Amino acid sequence: MSVTRALVSSGRAAARRRPTTPNRSTTLDDRSNPNYATSPPGLRAQIGSTKDAGIRLVMAHVDLAKAEAKSIGGELARAAALGGIALTAVLFAGIFVVVGTALFLAEWLLGSIGWGVLHGIIVMIGIAVACVVAALGISAARIGQALVLALLAGGVVALLLAFALPNRLYATIGDSALPGIEPGVRPLVVGVAVFAVVGLLVGVAGALRAPGGAGRAGSIIGGVIGGALVGAVSAIDIGPQVGIAIGLTVAYTAWIALMGVDIAQAGVNMETLKTRFYPTQTIDTSKETLAWLQSRMPPGTAS
Repeated sequence: MSVTRALVSSGRAAARRRPTTPNRSTTLDDRSNPNYATSPPGLRAQIGSTKDAGIRLVMAHVDLAKAEAKSIGGELARAAALGGIALTAVLFAGIFVVVGTALFLAEWLLGSIGWGVLHGIIVMIGIAVACVVAALGISAARIGQALVLALLAGGVVALLLAFALPNRLYATIGDSALPGIEPGVRPLVVGVAVFAVVGLLVGVAGALRAPGGAGRAGSIIGGVIGGALVGAVSAIDIGPQVGIAIGLTVAYTAWIALMGVDIAQAGVNMETLKTRFYPTQTIDTSKETLAWLQSRMPPGTAS
């Protein structure tokens, strides 16, 4: 009996010395444990968890794509800015070449940079007018024809003024008709008188077409003044350089005037412009297709 009690006492002492490690089933079955689950998740919960995980994965990729796109956009903007600066520099270089060459030639051939500035302005205006009339329907052949006629007129003016042919003609007329006037002034008086009469005739012809009295009077007065100015300029012995410069000015100005007269006489055909800038064929084809579809629909179907 004493032996039995000694074994029991020794077993209890060993049990007290041994660390108490709960087994797996005891831990899971302990309801006070926070990891204890009353029941496994259902199918709907698993689907919801999967969906949430998928959404988070997609949003993570979207955020990554946004960040990368922002970085790429910054690089593109920087490249575009640098490209724009480079293109602007090239354009300015081209402008300097054109403008500088025009001014150099004007100074070298015509004796003044001012002629280069004037001719450059008129030529640019002429190009702008040519683009406008071409957009309105005037053919390139007619624009080129106007340029050729203007250059011929300017060439004639340049030759006359470069060799002072009008001055000599006016001097000869003045010697015969106005012997009492000082010889140095005779060409100017004759030139102003002759072209004032020509301008008067032109003004009267324009006044006959003018609608009102004020317009007619303005046409006559303008014709006389313009003719007198032409006569005064043509009467001066201005030398070859200035004569050529004036001839070029007349040529460029006449080109603009001839294009204006051409578009004024031809008018603007609105039907042609509508055909060019209005998608008539596409609209008609769409209407035909819609009508065909409506014809194939069953009766009573809303169209």
